[in-house]
Amino acid sequence: MYNVFADAVVAAHFLFIVFVILGGLLVILWPRTVFVQMPAALWGAAVEIFGWTCPLTPLENHFRNLAGSRLYSGDFITRYLLLVIYPENLTTQTQYILGGLVILINVIFYTIAISKRRSTQIPVI
Repeated sequence: MYNVFADAVVAAHFLFIVFVILGGLLVILWPRTVFVQMPAALWGAAVEIFGWTCPLTPLENHFRNLAGSRLYSGDFITRYLLLVIYPENLTTQTQYILGGLVILINVIFYTIAISKRRSTQIPVI
């Protein structure tokens, strides 16, 4: 059962990463999501740039230890998502690049969202 919990944490981790990177698209469609997406994007960028450990990683490891297995089975989550979330040979320079990409992608999405919002506002005279 603990392996199921660990896999659920990995899936949540992956979805959070997708939200950090592409959540700005939601801000374009639904501007109020900015209050959730911007802190998530800032957190994601900070984790990469400063080399912090995301709290989901120790949580997953905790469940793997409780399950008595440190080795990953061949299921979908561990075979495909773990390689995306925990790439091998991750260097500090690569983390800087990833953090910078998170910021750049979100700046692009937020620029589109702001220009869309400005173009749809009715001027007050």
